[in-house]
Amino acid sequence: MRRRTLFALGVAAVCAACGSGDFGSAVGAFEAGTPASDGHLLARLPKEPPPIPTATGAQPIGLDSGRDGVIYLPPGLTGPAPLLVLLHGATGSAAGITRRTEAFALADELKMVILAPDSRERTWDAIRGQFGPDVAFLDKALAKVFETVPIDRKRVAVGGFSDGASYAISLGLQNGDLFTHVAAFSPGFFVGNQRRGRPLFYISHGKRDEILPFDTTSRRIVPELEAANYSVRFKEFDGPHTVPAPIAREAFEWIAGKKK
Repeated sequence: MRRRTLFALGVAAVCAACGSGDFGSAVGAFEAGTPASDGHLLARLPKEPPPIPTATGAQPIGLDSGRDGVIYLPPGLTGPAPLLVLLHGATGSAAGITRRTEAFALADELKMVILAPDSRERTWDAIRGQFGPDVAFLDKALAKVFETVPIDRKRVAVGGFSDGASYAISLGLQNGDLFTHVAAFSPGFFVGNQRRGRPLFYISHGKRDEILPFDTTSRRIVPELEAANYSVRFKEFDGPHTVPAPIAREAFEWIAGKKK
C-alpha cells in the first residue's frame, strides 16, 4: 500500500509539472513476461573486457535517429572504468542532464564512462506504473557500451534527476544483479515488484522542492528502502528542485570509489 501511495503522489506531482500529454503510448507494445515488461535488463559485461577505445569525448549512442542520447568516454583510460547510466527528468534530454550535473567534467576527472539515453517519449515509461520501451532501448545501449568499452563490474551505476531519479531507483531495485550503485537526485516514487541483488543507494533532495515535495517523496522513500535492508546515503539540502554542484560531485565520487 505504501509503494502504491508513493507512486500516486509522484505521478501527480510530475503530471502537474509537465502537463497532461501522453507519457508513453508505446508501452503497450511489450507483452507481459518479456524483459522490458518486468524491468529486468539482460545486457551483461563480457568475461573478457574489450580493448580501450581510441576515440574519446561525447558520441551518439546511435540507436535512434530522433531521441537517442550520448556515450561519453573520458580521455586517459588505462583499464576498466566506472559506468554511470544517467537519466534526465520529465520533458528533458541527455544533453540537459549532463549539463545539469556537469557530468562530462566530472567524468574526465574521475575517469568515468557516462551513458545518458533519451527517454522514448516525454518521460520514462514507469510514469504509467510499468516498464516498456525505455527498458528495451537501455538494454541495447548498455550492450553497445559493454561491447566497446572496458567497464569495472564493481562500479556499474544508474542515476538520475527528478523523474530520472524515480526511474533510477526502480531500475536499481529490479536490476541489482547488474547495478552496484544507484544515485537518485530528487526522486518522486519507484515502481516494480521484483528485487534482485543489493545495490547501494545515494539519495538527495531539497527541503524546498516545489515540484516533488520533500515530505511526500524522499522522506518516505528512504525509510522504506532502509526497512528493506538497503544501504542508503541520504543528503538533505535547503533548496528547490535541483542538483547542487557539491551533491553531484559527491555522488559521482561515491560511484567512482573516491569517497567512502
